Amino acid sequence: MGVMDDVRAGASAAWRLAEGATLREVIDVGAPAAWTGLDAGVRAETTYHSPYHVVTWEHSEGGRALTAALRKGAPLTASQLALALCHRDGRVRAAALDQVDGCPEVLPLVVVRCADWAEPVRDRARRRLEELLDTERAVTLLPVVLRVGRRERGGFAAGLVEGLVRGAPRDVLTRLSTDADRAVRRYACRLAVEQRLLTPAELAHAAARDTDAVVQTLYADAVLAAARRSGAYDDVLGPLLGARSPRVRSAGVTALRPAGRPRDALPFLTDRSGLVRACARYVVRQDGTDPLAWYRTRCAAPDDPALPPGAAIGLAECGQRADAELLWPLLAHSSTAVRAQAVAGLRVLDSADVRRLWPLLDDPAPGVVREVTLAVLPSAGLVPGEWLAERLDAGWPRHVRLAAFRLLLVRGGAPGRRALLAFRDDPDGLLRERAARAALR
Repeated sequence: MGVMDDVRAGASAAWRLAEGATLREVIDVGAPAAWTGLDAGVRAETTYHSPYHVVTWEHSEGGRALTAALRKGAPLTASQLALALCHRDGRVRAAALDQVDGCPEVLPLVVVRCADWAEPVRDRARRRLEELLDTERAVTLLPVVLRVGRRERGGFAAGLVEGLVRGAPRDVLTRLSTDADRAVRRYACRLAVEQRLLTPAELAHAAARDTDAVVQTLYADAVLAAARRSGAYDDVLGPLLGARSPRVRSAGVTALRPAGRPRDALPFLTDRSGLVRACARYVVRQDGTDPLAWYRTRCAAPDDPALPPGAAIGLAECGQRADAELLWPLLAHSSTAVRAQAVAGLRVLDSADVRRLWPLLDDPAPGVVREVTLAVLPSAGLVPGEWLAERLDAGWPRHVRLAAFRLLLVRGGAPGRRALLAFRDDPDGLLRERAARAALR
């Protein structure tokens, strides 16, 4: 959801809180955006024709009950306290802070108030947070703290929490490093790396495990630095080289050279990732192996059923235009991936001859047809229009029909208009959607 969606959800939650619903019933208490959305939403629904710009939920029965309780200084329920902590009147927000002791549910809103625009409210909230915060609560509140920390006055809570987390037992940081919240994992990762809390092997496993690119990069860089200091490359290469993430695998390939195992980089010359292939080329080149010659040897056997797809694109990445002659025979290879990468390689070498490529638009593999489409798009006018128009018919596979549609649109004029008409009422929803979007351009 966007910011305005969070605010609208918060405004709806405010009404339900005023009617007596609990916080857990109206917001996702584990989502930091829900708390900041509630804070803004409580003040969002305003009747601007009123001279006082009164928030409309305040006129409900629950709103009047909250006002009466505030006048009497009576204890507030958790729902009332949440509304009061977000109230439009700073005096109400400040008074509500005196009742948060026995209500840990609303502590995320105390964090929000630590960045309040009204200085008296902000100062009181900060005192209250200092009094109530311990390590366990700091861990629980961290997602909200990190979100509020991006605000102009949001650094206080972040500093308070960091002081507690830094002094906590190591298992606290371990728990944060596997949190579902990406921002929390990044925070834990930075602290762990900065304080050198993890061994090189632990860093390597953490890098391979995480799905966030920032965390992967932080851990992978830390692994290389730690391995250089300790020389313990054997402990980190396995997790790094076997990782799903190209960033992490590339770190493993880079580490092969200082580990004294540059020959082990050869299989990675055909990795599915261009980043990993580039790192492998650097490593083997430093060891005296010419990667271009290696690629040429592999691609010189177009009938080899075990030819890795990465060999074709790898050849193009470091080869010359003359190497296109090794790629053309690969367009008949039995492997779908090899054919697709051969087409991609021809494009990289600026050798994509449209007259030789366009018949492959009939390839049974969608991946091949996508690559061929990209290669011939700049010269779509060279593909026979009638041949493309025939492939708009429902009897052809979707990927062939879609390729013909894209090429006809690029050609423009009457063929393009006929392509739009052909898909306007097509039974295939995806093709109808593509045609509708194209018609709006």
